[in-house]
Order: sequence, then structure tokens, then C-alpha cells
Amino acid sequence: MKTVILDVRSAEDAMQDFVNVWKTGKAQKAARISFATPELLWKVLTAKRWELLKALCGAGPVTVREAAKKVNRDVKAVHSDLTALRRAGVIERTESGQVEFPYETIKVEFMLRAA
Repeated sequence: MKTVILDVRSAEDAMQDFVNVWKTGKAQKAARISFATPELLWKVLTAKRWELLKALCGAGPVTVREAAKKVNRDVKAVHSDLTALRRAGVIERTESGQVEFPYETIKVEFMLRAA
């Protein structure tokens, strides 16, 4: 099962993971998409975009119209959400112009600490 971890962490922590992989040659078990703050994560992953990601999990490449049908929403609105997710690095566009979320499961990780 191909899993992606969506997390909140500093650029330094993300870079340290990259350095560790570079030095050891061992890839991490799961892909990661990191956000600098919880606020940024929630700005990118709105309720409608989260619904869209759930519909795209394991679906393979789809057209914008197919994605809109999966979530029973307007094509134009789904196109806007897909564009925002693509710009944030969450989904990919294929050479044929389709969109793809190449994962079957999503895990979200972040920690809240007392101020």
C-alpha cells in the first residue's frame, strides 16, 4: 500500500531527512509532504480539498471532469481546488493533462504544544 504522510515541520527538519537519505542511500518508508505551520496545512487542505483527495486516493490518473463527478461538484470549482493542491505539491499532473494523487492512504501528523 502506497502511503503519504502529510505533516507539519520546519524546513530544517525536512532538510535533515533529505541529508540522512542522501548519506545512507536508504529511502524513507513513506512519502512525505510537509507544511511549515498547521495554519498552512489547513489553508491548503480545506474541507472540499480533503474530500477531493479522499476521492482520488488509489483512483489513478483522472480528468478534472472525472474528479468533479467523483465528488459531485462543479467542474470549475474542482479545477480551482486541483490547481491549489498541485501548486502545493500534493497532487501531480500527468503528461496527458490528467491529475493524479498517487497514493492509496494518507496519514496526517502534527503536534500541538503549549505556548
